[in-house]
Amino acid sequence: MNTGGYRPRVVWAWALYDFANSAFTTLVVTFVYAAFFTQAIAPDPVSGTALWSRAVTASGIIVALLSPYLGALADQGGYRKRFLLAVTVLCVLATAALYFPLPGQVMTALVLFTVANVAFELGNVFYNAFLPDLAPPHRIGRISGYGWALGYVGGLLCLVVALVAFIQPEVPLFGFSRDDYANVRATNLLVALWYGLFSLPLFFWVPEQRPAVRPAVRTIFQQATRQLVGTFREVRRYRQVMRLLLARLLYNDGLLTIFAFGGIYAAGTFGFEADELIVFGIVINVAAGLGAWLFGFVDDWLGGKRTLMLSLLGLSAACLLAVLTTSRTLFWIAALLIGICAGPNQSASRSLLGRFTPSRKCNEFYGFFAFSGKAIAFLGPLLLGLVTDWTGSQRVGVSTVLLFFGAGMVLLARVDETEGMQSAQETAPNGT
Repeated sequence: MNTGGYRPRVVWAWALYDFANSAFTTLVVTFVYAAFFTQAIAPDPVSGTALWSRAVTASGIIVALLSPYLGALADQGGYRKRFLLAVTVLCVLATAALYFPLPGQVMTALVLFTVANVAFELGNVFYNAFLPDLAPPHRIGRISGYGWALGYVGGLLCLVVALVAFIQPEVPLFGFSRDDYANVRATNLLVALWYGLFSLPLFFWVPEQRPAVRPAVRTIFQQATRQLVGTFREVRRYRQVMRLLLARLLYNDGLLTIFAFGGIYAAGTFGFEADELIVFGIVINVAAGLGAWLFGFVDDWLGGKRTLMLSLLGLSAACLLAVLTTSRTLFWIAALLIGICAGPNQSASRSLLGRFTPSRKCNEFYGFFAFSGKAIAFLGPLLLGLVTDWTGSQRVGVSTVLLFFGAGMVLLARVDETEGMQSAQETAPNGT
């Protein structure tokens, strides 16, 4: 963990990766492609919602299984940046390929989305693991906030480009016609280009700590396995980490479910069209970016736990309003509150773990961070899909996220932030 100063160019190069990959979550996962799939590719919105939930569920299971082990491998071999490059390229290629599935080609679309989503989520394991190396503990909160805020700016700008270049014009840019929704499908090509281009500064300017002598591949696998087993055995030494990750298992599941189905819900329940969904996404990203930036300072002031609690209370109230209201105006208010609270929730989770993380276990702990975000991530989308299928109502299905926020808050209340930070310092290489 960095205990000294930080280099601005390195910090901003790191944060630009958030700017790059947020285009994927914003356009593909939440506001454009998810709704397009349920409205145009799938047979009908209700079955489309259920099918989309299956793809999100499959992604979550795969990431949960792979992320801790890959994090440990990166720790042992100094492969963090190489692994990040590999999954970034895979996500970019699979996202570009989402341009090709036409209405009715359900399985092709779902397989490509699953590949892209798994690669995206695995990338976050290695990306997040750079954070403790960028700044001392008292500045981690604001730097994490910078990343999330810049990410929302990236998602916002990409949405604006998609709107003015492909969705609104009668003659979309570059000759993409409205036949077979080519202009909507072309937003995937935009996301792929955006992600690939703006991720480059990280690979050029962010340094990676590597072992003096890199072990053989077979040795790395053996050491990674021993490291994972050892971490599970030492869990009592990091009990605040485990409490945080257990709480995040639940509340992040609710948040991911909102991200995966927010655009679908707006389109299916409130009748939002493609251009309205993009405006909807733009407004929410502005709110989320401001929330992530402002609450980065709140995080350093009040602490990560209190910031998380505030965000979860806001998210619960907003979701309840979105489920109960039939008014578009009130739905917009609920969506804005979700945006304001979502950024701080993600940023404070990441920074709080950074404060709890011994420097020698950064990649591994952030592997478990991804694991905690994905281990039961299939439950939220699966439950929403099953309830929607069973009741024939997206409104009832979306209400299930409240269960995850409530349970997450109960577990988060048991986290002792002071003890977690002391434990990280005591197990640092120069600790006592």
